[in-house]
Amino acid sequence: MKKVLFPYGKETIEYSFKDEELIAVLESSINHYNPYKTGKELVLEAMETPEGTSRLKELAYGKKNVVILASDHTRPVPSKLIIPNMLKEIREGSPDAKITILIATGCHRGTTRDELISKFGEDIVKNENIYIHDCDEKDMLVSIGTLPSGGDCVINKIAYEADLLVSEGFIEPHFFAGFSGGRKSLLPGVCARRTVLANHSSEFIAHPNSRTGILEGNPMHNDMLWAAKKAKLTYIVNVILNDKKKVIYAVAGDLEKAHKKGTDFLFRECQVDKKEADIVITTNGGYPLDQNVYQAVKGMTAGESTVKKGGVIIMLAKSNDGIGGDHFYRQLASEPDINKTMQDFLNRDKSETVPDQWQTQVLLRVLMHATVIYISDMDDQTIQNMHMIPSHSIDEALKLAKQILKLDSPKIVAIPDGVSVIVK
Repeated sequence: MKKVLFPYGKETIEYSFKDEELIAVLESSINHYNPYKTGKELVLEAMETPEGTSRLKELAYGKKNVVILASDHTRPVPSKLIIPNMLKEIREGSPDAKITILIATGCHRGTTRDELISKFGEDIVKNENIYIHDCDEKDMLVSIGTLPSGGDCVINKIAYEADLLVSEGFIEPHFFAGFSGGRKSLLPGVCARRTVLANHSSEFIAHPNSRTGILEGNPMHNDMLWAAKKAKLTYIVNVILNDKKKVIYAVAGDLEKAHKKGTDFLFRECQVDKKEADIVITTNGGYPLDQNVYQAVKGMTAGESTVKKGGVIIMLAKSNDGIGGDHFYRQLASEPDINKTMQDFLNRDKSETVPDQWQTQVLLRVLMHATVIYISDMDDQTIQNMHMIPSHSIDEALKLAKQILKLDSPKIVAIPDGVSVIVK
Protein backbone atom coordinates (compact mmCIF):
# COMPACT_ATOMS: atom_id res chain seq x y z
CA MET A 1 0.00 0.00 0.00
CA LYS A 2 1.17 3.50 -0.83
CA LYS A 3 0.12 6.38 1.43
CA VAL A 4 -0.40 9.87 -0.02
CA LEU A 5 -1.22 13.07 1.87
CA PHE A 6 -3.59 15.50 0.18
CA PRO A 7 -3.92 19.09 1.49
CA TYR A 8 -7.54 19.95 2.28
CA GLY A 9 -8.24 23.34 3.82
CA LYS A 10 -5.90 23.73 6.77
CA GLU A 11 -5.67 19.96 7.23
CA THR A 12 -4.55 16.96 5.20
CA ILE A 13 -6.32 13.82 4.10
CA GLU A 14 -4.25 10.63 4.08
CA TYR A 15 -5.19 7.85 1.71
CA SER A 16 -3.64 4.42 1.09
CA PHE A 17 -3.65 3.14 -2.49
CA LYS A 18 -3.13 -0.35 -3.82
CA ASP A 19 0.35 -0.62 -5.32
CA GLU A 20 -0.97 -2.00 -8.61
CA GLU A 21 -3.42 0.90 -9.04
CA LEU A 22 -1.30 3.92 -8.13
CA ILE A 23 1.07 4.33 -11.08
CA ALA A 24 2.58 7.70 -10.07
CA VAL A 25 2.61 10.51 -7.54
CA LEU A 26 3.39 13.74 -9.37
CA GLU A 27 5.06 16.23 -7.06
CA SER A 28 7.31 19.17 -7.70
CA SER A 29 10.69 18.90 -6.05
CA ILE A 30 10.21 22.28 -4.36
CA ASN A 31 8.53 20.39 -1.53
CA HIS A 32 11.88 18.69 -0.88
CA TYR A 33 14.05 21.71 -1.60
CA ASN A 34 16.00 22.89 1.44
CA PRO A 35 17.48 26.38 1.15
CA TYR A 36 19.25 26.03 4.53
CA LYS A 37 18.06 29.54 5.38
CA THR A 38 14.94 30.99 6.96
CA GLY A 39 12.32 32.76 4.90
CA LYS A 40 13.33 36.10 6.40
CA GLU A 41 16.98 35.48 5.54
CA LEU A 42 16.06 34.62 1.95
CA VAL A 43 13.99 37.77 1.54
CA LEU A 44 16.73 39.97 3.03
CA GLU A 45 19.38 38.34 0.86
CA ALA A 46 17.32 38.91 -2.29
CA MET A 47 16.73 42.56 -1.36
CA GLU A 48 20.42 43.07 -0.63
CA THR A 49 21.42 41.69 -4.06
CA PRO A 50 18.59 42.70 -6.42
CA GLU A 51 18.43 41.57 -10.04
CA GLY A 52 18.94 44.36 -12.56
CA THR A 53 18.30 47.32 -10.26
CA SER A 54 19.78 49.25 -7.39
CA ARG A 55 18.61 48.43 -3.88
CA LEU A 56 15.14 49.61 -2.95
CA LYS A 57 16.50 52.26 -0.58
CA GLU A 58 18.49 53.76 -3.44
CA LEU A 59 15.51 53.71 -5.77
CA ALA A 60 13.46 55.45 -3.06
CA TYR A 61 15.95 58.30 -2.64
CA GLY A 62 14.17 61.62 -3.21
CA LYS A 63 10.79 60.00 -3.89
CA LYS A 64 7.76 61.58 -2.25
CA ASN A 65 4.93 59.21 -3.15
CA VAL A 66 5.74 55.50 -2.97
CA VAL A 67 3.15 52.80 -3.59
CA ILE A 68 3.57 49.11 -2.72
CA LEU A 69 1.24 46.72 -4.54
CA ALA A 70 0.43 43.95 -2.07
CA SER A 71 -1.43 40.68 -2.51
CA ASP A 72 -4.93 40.16 -1.18
CA HIS A 73 -6.49 37.53 1.09
CA THR A 74 -6.70 34.87 -1.65
CA ARG A 75 -2.91 34.53 -1.95
CA PRO A 76 -0.60 32.86 0.60
CA VAL A 77 2.06 35.55 0.30
CA PRO A 78 3.98 35.87 3.60
CA SER A 79 3.57 39.64 3.70
CA LYS A 80 4.74 39.77 7.32
CA LEU A 81 8.20 38.75 6.07
CA ILE A 82 8.26 41.04 3.05
CA ILE A 83 6.43 44.29 3.72
CA PRO A 84 8.32 45.38 6.89
CA ASN A 85 11.62 45.06 5.02
CA MET A 86 10.28 47.00 2.05
CA LEU A 87 8.98 49.75 4.34
CA LYS A 88 12.31 49.89 6.14
CA GLU A 89 14.33 50.29 2.94
CA ILE A 90 11.97 52.87 1.47
CA ARG A 91 12.23 54.98 4.61
CA GLU A 92 16.01 54.61 4.67
CA GLY A 93 16.09 56.13 1.20
CA SER A 94 13.30 58.67 1.69
CA PRO A 95 12.36 59.22 5.36
CA ASP A 96 9.56 61.64 4.52
CA ALA A 97 7.97 59.69 1.69
CA LYS A 98 4.24 59.09 1.73
CA ILE A 99 3.85 55.31 1.45
CA THR A 100 0.62 53.61 0.42
CA ILE A 101 0.06 49.86 0.50
CA LEU A 102 -2.40 49.23 -2.32
CA ILE A 103 -4.12 45.84 -2.02
CA ALA A 104 -4.17 44.20 -5.45
CA THR A 105 -7.56 42.51 -5.34
CA GLY A 106 -8.04 42.28 -9.11
CA CYS A 107 -11.74 41.49 -9.42
CA HIS A 108 -11.95 39.71 -6.05
CA ARG A 109 -14.03 40.96 -3.15
CA GLY A 110 -12.42 43.49 -0.84
CA THR A 111 -10.05 42.21 1.83
CA THR A 112 -11.49 42.57 5.35
CA ARG A 113 -9.69 44.21 8.26
CA ASP A 114 -9.25 40.84 9.98
CA GLU A 115 -7.71 39.45 6.79
CA LEU A 116 -5.38 42.45 6.58
CA ILE A 117 -4.25 41.85 10.16
CA SER A 118 -3.68 38.19 9.40
CA LYS A 119 -1.52 39.16 6.39
CA PHE A 120 0.44 42.12 7.75
CA GLY A 121 0.06 42.12 11.50
CA GLU A 122 -1.72 44.58 13.77
CA ASP A 123 1.03 47.23 13.71
CA ILE A 124 1.11 47.67 9.95
CA VAL A 125 -2.68 47.73 9.65
CA LYS A 126 -2.89 50.29 12.44
CA ASN A 127 0.00 52.53 11.41
CA GLU A 128 0.35 52.34 7.63
CA ASN A 129 -1.80 53.86 4.88
CA ILE A 130 -3.61 50.92 3.23
CA TYR A 131 -6.04 51.22 0.33
CA ILE A 132 -8.04 48.29 -1.04
CA HIS A 133 -8.38 48.37 -4.83
CA ASP A 134 -11.88 48.10 -6.26
CA CYS A 135 -12.01 47.33 -9.99
CA ASP A 136 -15.37 49.12 -10.29
CA GLU A 137 -14.52 52.30 -8.34
CA LYS A 138 -14.62 54.66 -11.33
CA ASP A 139 -13.35 57.74 -9.49
CA MET A 140 -10.15 55.86 -8.60
CA LEU A 141 -9.34 54.63 -12.10
CA VAL A 142 -7.36 56.17 -14.96
CA SER A 143 -6.51 55.04 -18.51
CA ILE A 144 -2.81 54.70 -19.35
CA GLY A 145 -3.04 53.44 -22.93
CA THR A 146 -4.06 50.51 -25.13
CA LEU A 147 -2.98 46.94 -24.42
CA PRO A 148 -1.39 44.86 -27.19
CA SER A 149 -4.69 42.95 -27.24
CA GLY A 150 -6.54 46.16 -28.06
CA GLY A 151 -8.17 46.61 -24.69
CA ASP A 152 -8.12 49.89 -22.75
CA CYS A 153 -5.54 49.69 -19.94
CA VAL A 154 -7.19 51.32 -16.94
CA ILE A 155 -5.46 51.19 -13.56
CA ASN A 156 -5.91 52.47 -10.03
CA LYS A 157 -4.82 56.09 -9.95
CA ILE A 158 -2.96 55.57 -6.67
CA ALA A 159 -0.57 53.35 -8.63
CA TYR A 160 -0.55 55.76 -11.57
CA GLU A 161 0.33 58.78 -9.42
CA ALA A 162 3.22 57.07 -7.60
CA ASP A 163 6.70 58.38 -8.28
CA LEU A 164 7.95 54.93 -7.24
CA LEU A 165 5.77 51.88 -7.82
CA VAL A 166 6.92 48.56 -6.32
CA SER A 167 5.27 45.27 -5.45
CA GLU A 168 5.40 42.14 -3.35
CA GLY A 169 4.04 38.76 -4.34
CA PHE A 170 4.75 35.12 -4.95
CA ILE A 171 5.48 33.03 -8.02
CA GLU A 172 3.86 29.70 -8.79
CA PRO A 173 2.82 27.91 -11.96
CA HIS A 174 -0.36 29.54 -13.29
CA PHE A 175 -2.94 27.78 -15.42
CA PHE A 176 -3.26 30.45 -18.11
CA ALA A 177 -0.74 33.21 -17.32
CA GLY A 178 2.13 30.70 -17.33
CA PHE A 179 3.33 31.82 -13.91
CA SER A 180 1.94 34.13 -11.26
CA GLY A 181 3.96 36.92 -9.68
CA GLY A 182 5.77 39.90 -11.16
CA ARG A 183 3.56 41.75 -13.61
CA LYS A 184 0.35 40.18 -12.29
CA SER A 185 0.39 42.56 -9.32
CA LEU A 186 -0.50 45.29 -11.81
CA LEU A 187 -2.71 43.40 -14.29
CA PRO A 188 -5.10 42.12 -13.08
CA GLY A 189 -4.11 43.26 -9.56
CA VAL A 190 -5.00 46.96 -9.71
CA CYS A 191 -6.81 47.29 -13.03
CA ALA A 192 -10.39 48.17 -13.92
CA ARG A 193 -12.77 45.33 -14.51
CA ARG A 194 -13.03 46.11 -18.23
CA THR A 195 -9.25 45.84 -18.59
CA VAL A 196 -9.22 42.46 -16.89
CA LEU A 197 -12.11 41.30 -19.09
CA ALA A 198 -10.29 42.29 -22.27
CA ASN A 199 -7.14 40.47 -21.17
CA HIS A 200 -9.11 37.39 -20.09
CA SER A 201 -10.97 37.04 -23.41
CA SER A 202 -12.11 33.67 -24.73
CA GLU A 203 -9.63 33.95 -27.60
CA PHE A 204 -6.70 34.31 -25.20
CA ILE A 205 -7.92 31.60 -22.81
CA ALA A 206 -8.21 29.22 -25.78
CA HIS A 207 -4.72 30.11 -27.08
CA PRO A 208 -2.39 27.07 -26.91
CA ASN A 209 0.31 29.14 -25.19
CA SER A 210 -2.02 30.29 -22.41
CA ARG A 211 -1.05 27.33 -20.29
CA THR A 212 0.87 26.42 -17.16
CA GLY A 213 4.58 27.16 -17.35
CA ILE A 214 4.48 29.04 -20.69
CA LEU A 215 5.46 32.72 -20.99
CA GLU A 216 6.92 32.88 -24.50
CA GLY A 217 4.13 33.64 -26.95
CA ASN A 218 1.53 33.75 -24.20
CA PRO A 219 -0.85 36.60 -25.17
CA MET A 220 -2.10 37.08 -21.63
CA HIS A 221 1.44 37.45 -20.30
CA ASN A 222 2.27 39.93 -23.08
CA ASP A 223 -0.65 42.16 -22.05
CA MET A 224 0.28 41.94 -18.37
CA LEU A 225 3.92 42.76 -18.96
CA TRP A 226 3.05 45.71 -21.19
CA ALA A 227 0.72 47.13 -18.53
CA ALA A 228 3.27 46.74 -15.73
CA LYS A 229 5.97 48.47 -17.77
CA LYS A 230 3.60 51.25 -18.85
CA ALA A 231 2.66 51.85 -15.20
CA LYS A 232 6.39 51.92 -14.34
CA LEU A 233 6.40 49.03 -11.91
CA THR A 234 10.07 49.44 -11.03
CA TYR A 235 10.90 46.86 -8.40
CA ILE A 236 9.45 43.60 -7.08
CA VAL A 237 10.01 41.26 -4.16
CA ASN A 238 8.60 37.82 -4.96
CA VAL A 239 8.92 34.55 -3.06
CA ILE A 240 8.40 30.88 -3.87
CA LEU A 241 6.67 28.64 -1.35
CA ASN A 242 6.64 24.91 -0.69
CA ASP A 243 3.56 22.87 0.21
CA LYS A 244 3.84 24.01 3.83
CA LYS A 245 3.64 27.62 2.60
CA LYS A 246 7.23 28.19 3.76
CA VAL A 247 9.53 30.47 1.76
CA ILE A 248 12.20 28.44 -0.02
CA TYR A 249 13.35 31.00 -2.60
CA ALA A 250 13.16 34.75 -3.02
CA VAL A 251 13.92 37.23 -5.76
CA ALA A 252 14.02 41.01 -5.82
CA GLY A 253 14.77 43.74 -8.31
CA ASP A 254 13.76 44.50 -11.88
CA LEU A 255 10.24 43.48 -12.90
CA GLU A 256 11.37 41.19 -15.72
CA LYS A 257 14.81 40.04 -14.58
CA ALA A 258 13.82 39.16 -11.01
CA HIS A 259 10.63 37.45 -12.18
CA LYS A 260 12.55 35.41 -14.76
CA LYS A 261 15.01 34.26 -12.11
CA GLY A 262 12.07 33.01 -10.08
CA THR A 263 10.29 31.32 -12.99
CA ASP A 264 13.52 29.64 -14.11
CA PHE A 265 13.88 28.17 -10.62
CA LEU A 266 10.26 27.00 -10.62
CA PHE A 267 10.53 25.42 -14.04
CA ARG A 268 13.52 23.39 -12.89
CA GLU A 269 11.83 22.28 -9.69
CA CYS A 270 8.19 21.90 -10.74
CA GLN A 271 8.33 20.11 -14.07
CA VAL A 272 7.00 16.54 -13.90
CA ASP A 273 6.58 13.92 -16.60
CA LYS A 274 3.08 13.15 -17.78
CA LYS A 275 1.75 9.74 -16.69
CA GLU A 276 -1.43 8.91 -18.56
CA ALA A 277 -4.08 7.71 -16.13
CA ASP A 278 -7.70 6.66 -15.96
CA ILE A 279 -8.18 8.58 -12.72
CA VAL A 280 -6.24 11.58 -11.43
CA ILE A 281 -6.66 12.81 -7.86
CA THR A 282 -5.57 16.40 -7.42
CA THR A 283 -5.95 19.38 -5.06
CA ASN A 284 -5.51 23.14 -4.97
CA GLY A 285 -2.76 22.90 -2.37
CA GLY A 286 -5.02 23.46 0.62
CA TYR A 287 -5.69 26.77 2.37
CA PRO A 288 -5.95 29.55 1.24
CA LEU A 289 -6.14 28.47 -2.40
CA ASP A 290 -8.93 25.91 -1.94
CA GLN A 291 -11.40 28.22 -0.22
CA ASN A 292 -13.83 28.20 -3.15
CA VAL A 293 -14.75 26.35 -6.32
CA TYR A 294 -13.60 29.22 -8.52
CA GLN A 295 -9.98 28.95 -7.40
CA ALA A 296 -10.08 25.15 -7.49
CA VAL A 297 -10.28 25.19 -11.29
CA LYS A 298 -6.51 25.78 -11.24
CA GLY A 299 -5.76 22.45 -9.60
CA MET A 300 -8.12 20.68 -11.98
CA THR A 301 -5.98 21.71 -14.96
CA ALA A 302 -3.08 19.68 -13.57
CA GLY A 303 -5.38 16.66 -13.67
CA GLU A 304 -6.50 17.59 -17.17
CA SER A 305 -2.88 17.49 -18.34
CA THR A 306 -2.39 13.83 -17.45
CA VAL A 307 -5.80 12.10 -17.37
CA LYS A 308 -6.96 10.13 -20.40
CA LYS A 309 -9.70 11.58 -22.59
CA GLY A 310 -12.95 10.38 -21.03
CA GLY A 311 -11.24 9.66 -17.70
CA VAL A 312 -12.07 10.98 -14.23
CA ILE A 313 -10.52 13.83 -12.25
CA ILE A 314 -11.13 13.71 -8.50
CA MET A 315 -10.68 17.22 -7.14
CA LEU A 316 -10.23 17.87 -3.41
CA ALA A 317 -11.01 21.47 -2.39
CA LYS A 318 -12.62 22.32 0.93
CA SER A 319 -14.50 25.30 -0.57
CA ASN A 320 -15.47 26.63 2.83
CA ASP A 321 -15.95 30.11 1.31
CA GLY A 322 -18.44 28.82 -1.22
CA ILE A 323 -18.49 29.11 -5.00
CA GLY A 324 -16.28 32.17 -5.36
CA GLY A 325 -18.30 34.03 -7.99
CA ASP A 326 -21.98 34.49 -8.82
CA HIS A 327 -21.29 34.97 -12.53
CA PHE A 328 -19.13 31.84 -12.55
CA TYR A 329 -21.94 29.82 -10.98
CA ARG A 330 -24.71 31.15 -13.24
CA GLN A 331 -22.71 30.58 -16.42
CA LEU A 332 -22.40 26.92 -15.46
CA ALA A 333 -25.77 26.30 -13.81
CA SER A 334 -28.07 28.11 -16.25
CA GLU A 335 -27.26 25.96 -19.29
CA PRO A 336 -27.36 22.13 -19.23
CA ASP A 337 -25.32 21.83 -22.46
CA ILE A 338 -21.68 22.64 -21.70
CA ASN A 339 -20.80 22.53 -25.40
CA LYS A 340 -23.30 25.30 -26.12
CA THR A 341 -21.88 27.48 -23.32
CA MET A 342 -18.36 26.96 -24.63
CA GLN A 343 -19.35 27.90 -28.17
CA ASP A 344 -21.11 31.02 -26.89
CA PHE A 345 -17.86 32.07 -25.21
CA LEU A 346 -15.71 31.36 -28.26
CA ASN A 347 -18.02 33.43 -30.46
CA ARG A 348 -17.57 36.51 -28.29
CA ASP A 349 -15.29 39.41 -29.16
CA LYS A 350 -12.78 40.66 -26.55
CA SER A 351 -15.06 43.61 -25.88
CA GLU A 352 -17.91 41.23 -25.04
CA THR A 353 -16.09 39.25 -22.31
CA VAL A 354 -18.18 39.01 -19.16
CA PRO A 355 -17.00 38.59 -15.55
CA ASP A 356 -15.66 35.13 -14.63
CA GLN A 357 -16.04 33.88 -18.21
CA TRP A 358 -12.39 32.83 -18.29
CA GLN A 359 -12.70 30.57 -15.25
CA THR A 360 -15.88 29.03 -16.58
CA GLN A 361 -14.22 28.49 -19.96
CA VAL A 362 -11.30 26.63 -18.41
CA LEU A 363 -13.61 24.47 -16.29
CA LEU A 364 -15.72 23.70 -19.36
CA ARG A 365 -12.55 22.68 -21.21
CA VAL A 366 -11.70 20.32 -18.35
CA LEU A 367 -15.25 18.92 -18.26
CA MET A 368 -15.19 18.31 -22.02
CA HIS A 369 -12.06 16.22 -21.48
CA ALA A 370 -12.96 14.29 -18.32
CA THR A 371 -15.61 13.77 -15.66
CA VAL A 372 -14.92 15.75 -12.49
CA ILE A 373 -15.81 14.36 -9.05
CA TYR A 374 -15.59 17.20 -6.53
CA ILE A 375 -14.77 16.49 -2.87
CA SER A 376 -15.65 19.47 -0.69
CA ASP A 377 -17.71 20.83 2.17
CA MET A 378 -20.22 22.22 -0.36
CA ASP A 379 -23.80 21.00 -0.70
CA ASP A 380 -24.32 18.34 -3.35
CA GLN A 381 -26.92 20.19 -5.42
CA THR A 382 -24.68 23.19 -6.01
CA ILE A 383 -21.85 20.98 -7.28
CA GLN A 384 -24.27 19.06 -9.52
CA ASN A 385 -25.57 22.35 -10.93
CA MET A 386 -21.97 23.11 -11.94
CA HIS A 387 -21.77 19.88 -13.99
CA MET A 388 -19.62 18.02 -11.49
CA ILE A 389 -20.31 15.00 -9.31
CA PRO A 390 -20.29 15.75 -5.57
CA SER A 391 -18.45 13.56 -3.09
CA HIS A 392 -17.22 13.83 0.48
CA SER A 393 -14.41 11.29 0.69
CA ILE A 394 -11.72 9.74 -1.50
CA ASP A 395 -13.21 6.28 -0.90
CA GLU A 396 -16.61 7.38 -2.15
CA ALA A 397 -15.10 9.27 -5.10
CA LEU A 398 -13.01 6.29 -6.22
CA LYS A 399 -16.04 3.99 -6.10
CA LEU A 400 -17.96 6.45 -8.26
CA ALA A 401 -15.02 6.82 -10.67
CA LYS A 402 -14.69 3.04 -11.11
CA GLN A 403 -18.42 2.79 -11.80
CA ILE A 404 -18.22 5.57 -14.39
CA LEU A 405 -15.22 4.00 -16.12
CA LYS A 406 -16.44 0.42 -15.67
CA LEU A 407 -12.96 -0.53 -14.46
CA ASP A 408 -12.12 -2.63 -11.41
CA SER A 409 -8.42 -1.72 -11.37
CA PRO A 410 -7.96 1.65 -13.05
CA LYS A 411 -4.60 3.36 -13.41
CA ILE A 412 -4.46 6.16 -10.83
CA VAL A 413 -2.18 9.19 -10.63
CA ALA A 414 -2.05 11.33 -7.48
CA ILE A 415 -1.12 15.03 -7.62
CA PRO A 416 -1.02 16.19 -3.99
CA ASP A 417 -0.65 19.85 -5.00
CA GLY A 418 -2.12 20.61 -8.40
CA VAL A 419 -1.05 24.25 -8.44
CA SER A 420 2.63 23.47 -7.85
CA VAL A 421 3.36 21.21 -10.83
CA ILE A 422 4.05 21.75 -14.50
CA VAL A 423 3.03 18.57 -16.31
CA LYS A 424 5.03 17.99 -19.49
